[in-house]
Amino acid sequence: MIKKNHDLLAILGAGSWGTALALLLSRRQQDIRLWSRKKEHVKEMRSEGTNRRYLPDYPFPKSLCVYHDLKASLEGVHDILIVVPSFAFQRVLKEIKPYINFPRRIAWGTKGIALGGHLLHEVIETELGQMPVAALSGPSLATEVAAGLPTAITVASNDTKFAYDLIKRLNSPYFQAHQSNDLIGVEICGSVKSILAIVIGISDGLVLGANARAALITRGLIEMSRLVKVLGGEEKTLTGLAGLGDLVLTCTDNQSRNRRFGMALGKGVNRQVAEQSIGQAIEGLHNVSQVWMLAKRHKIDMPVIQQSYRIFHEDLDPRKAIQELFHQSWS
Repeated sequence: MIKKNHDLLAILGAGSWGTALALLLSRRQQDIRLWSRKKEHVKEMRSEGTNRRYLPDYPFPKSLCVYHDLKASLEGVHDILIVVPSFAFQRVLKEIKPYINFPRRIAWGTKGIALGGHLLHEVIETELGQMPVAALSGPSLATEVAAGLPTAITVASNDTKFAYDLIKRLNSPYFQAHQSNDLIGVEICGSVKSILAIVIGISDGLVLGANARAALITRGLIEMSRLVKVLGGEEKTLTGLAGLGDLVLTCTDNQSRNRRFGMALGKGVNRQVAEQSIGQAIEGLHNVSQVWMLAKRHKIDMPVIQQSYRIFHEDLDPRKAIQELFHQSWS
């Protein structure tokens, strides 16, 4: 039996956010394994000592090792951090299952909902059974974390020790993580805000103004609160880093992929062209059908989410979608 190394951490997913977290941790002399399923991407990162595709300006510390072999990346590792798009989350769990032959703890930086409207902690329990899990969420642009700019996030977990172990790993003079027990609330907020950012991006692309932007953020927060409440999340999460904090950042900063995608649509760019221009997963686009499914399942009034769904699945014109929102009651 392979001996566990409690200091080793495997980060599965070498996009911008996975890489930013790997940089954050390895700069603190922590042994980090960063895995990517793309063989050519791994070769690039190993030869260049940086992630040229996503964060090219930040060299890898010596304690950061890059892997393509999933089994090797997990060998002897105690804690796993999954940072892949939500649509790939369950697939990764199925892939790591054969290599989990002693107790592990799993965290994720993915913000989304799995197919069928299942929260990510529910998917882990279905695929791997019960274990300590944790969600990392909050206003945290990957480029700013990589640049060492001040950042604060929430770590929500079903296991207090795991939460504080992660916080101890993450905290630095410029990065602060704060503990929460509200997995449900944190997961819902992280999923819904991405959709809202697309809608607000559309509004700004249409040049509807700052008043419209503020109104849509407010309306979106109301809808987010309804879903959190019905699913059993905590109200205080909504006004915290994972709720309002992440919502404001994602909806107002042009580094947000979801916002940029929405702005392109608002300017009349073809959807496929807009997606290609972003170059990475657009979580709001993948999450809209899942969140709308939850809203219908629980009979929750979520007009902004409904209009988002109609834009992407019923070919509703984006301008008409926003106009209809402003002609509805906002009680």
